Amino acid sequence: MTAPVHGSDRAGNSQTPAVPEGRYDLRILSAIRQIVRRIDMDSRKLAANHQITGPQLITLITVVERGPIAATGIAKHIHVSASTLVGVLDRLEGKGLVRRRRDTKDRRRVYVTATDAGRSVVARAPYPLQHSLQNALLRLPETQQKRTATSLERLVALLGAEHIEAAPVLKIGPLDGPPKPAASDRGRRT
Repeated sequence: MTAPVHGSDRAGNSQTPAVPEGRYDLRILSAIRQIVRRIDMDSRKLAANHQITGPQLITLITVVERGPIAATGIAKHIHVSASTLVGVLDRLEGKGLVRRRRDTKDRRRVYVTATDAGRSVVARAPYPLQHSLQNALLRLPETQQKRTATSLERLVALLGAEHIEAAPVLKIGPLDGPPKPAASDRGRRT
């Protein structure tokens, strides 16, 4: 028995043969590839149609919905580091979609507001893929939601990827550096 794999070319023709059902490793890797590919396709479409990246759109949506908001509040809300957020805000500000201003009493605090152009982009752009996923998951019973989350978190641990920062949207391209060994791999000779 085989588990179907639904890879396809641009014309929609299936190009990936079915994976044997008992080969869970291949089934999992195939599913991961499909997820990564879907995220990449969504990101490319967003950039081509709206001249904005996924991380920029998620940041801009947060600013429109919660602004004016402190930059630290944005970082916490979208689960990124402050240094990652600075680069995203630089690009959004460069496009004229947000404005930053320092607090007059505490110069370390920076508040971000959306411009009219920024609000217009949010009104026109589709919600990022994660919102579609969130809506689909909410239609599942909570036990299935929990089982899915637990299984994926276990997979992250099996891959030794717990130390990797979870960006709000998948970043395709060069890595920030070589992966750090998992705690279970430290001290092991290879």
